[in-house]
Amino acid sequence: MSLYNERGVSAQKEEVHAAVRNLDAGLYPRAFCKMYPDFLGGAEDYVNIMHADGAGTKSILAYLYWKETGDISVWKGIAQDAIVMNLDDLLCVGVYDNLVFNSTIDRNKKRIPGEVLEQVINGSQQLFDELAAYGIHIHYLGGETADVGDVVRTIAVNGTMASRWPKKKLITNEKIRAGDVIVGLAGFGTCAYEKEYNSGLGSNGLTSARHDVLSKYYAEKYPETFEPALNDYVVYIGAHKMTDKLSVAGREIAIGKLLLSPTRTFAPVLKTLLEENFDAIHGLIHCSGGGQTKCLKYVPENVRIVKDNLFVPPVIFDIIQKAGNAPAREMYQVFNMGCRLEIYTPEKDAEAVIRAAGQYGIESRVIGRVEASAQQELVIQTKEGELKF
Repeated sequence: MSLYNERGVSAQKEEVHAAVRNLDAGLYPRAFCKMYPDFLGGAEDYVNIMHADGAGTKSILAYLYWKETGDISVWKGIAQDAIVMNLDDLLCVGVYDNLVFNSTIDRNKKRIPGEVLEQVINGSQQLFDELAAYGIHIHYLGGETADVGDVVRTIAVNGTMASRWPKKKLITNEKIRAGDVIVGLAGFGTCAYEKEYNSGLGSNGLTSARHDVLSKYYAEKYPETFEPALNDYVVYIGAHKMTDKLSVAGREIAIGKLLLSPTRTFAPVLKTLLEENFDAIHGLIHCSGGGQTKCLKYVPENVRIVKDNLFVPPVIFDIIQKAGNAPAREMYQVFNMGCRLEIYTPEKDAEAVIRAAGQYGIESRVIGRVEASAQQELVIQTKEGELKF
């Protein structure tokens, strides 16, 4: 059994999928988000979409960094994580404007004071204001903030995002076909709308990252940050403190800040593409839970996905892999490995997609292709060899 499973988490969410297998898959089963008829407006040519997600255990990293350094501003990044994990999933069905967002925050009041809540709530509004400058309007409708210390050890930051969207402007992944190429958008670096270097980690696999990278010091000082029933050999087994510095992209950056890099949204890029190159976009995949294997849930059954030109994984993934001695197969199943968005498009249109990403300072490239196959398959070329799923 992998360390990831022993920590009580699952990259593939097998039990969750089993629990919901009898639910209606919605109008477009291959689409990245579930969609239903327009119950709210009653229009035949519209759909209703609602999505729920959050920052996950990344909030524990923010808690540790804040407690160790006093830097309360890291909580704004957690607000961004909870929003972007919703927004970028909805981007993958073509929605990029006129959305509504409700936050759901569960906290242990004994450990999380009101100042932290202010950072999360104000950080949410700050991100919405920044996105509005790019023509992406998200209406903040409040939400629920509950003091549930008997349930939550520190804080859980989640949210729900919804939209009413025209059917003719949806991306349902049904157009993905043999002959398409895959343009990957990097989640790392510093793009036009970021102020600091982004490690590219996103908001998935943080349980593994936290325990593999950080030292036993945190288990001893902050026992509230992990499940006490876990075996000691999977709890904070790394060598690093949050404040240890690494040289990355020509600057000294604390390990904690690399782990806490706010999840980059691709909303400005996709707004441009969906408005100017809609017909060229055959499919969109957000490489979130499930990492580089996420696509298998959404592409057609009769294709082979070949990813043989992925980005060299940024340094944070090397740190995580070496710290936990994780095999490449597990890394690519858990993490995005630096490539967080896949755009499936005809080869002739790939350059336009790459050019649009470049306008916002986002690295992109053709990372692979779609081939005909008797059965669905994924092939990933890594520095350690070929992986098949």
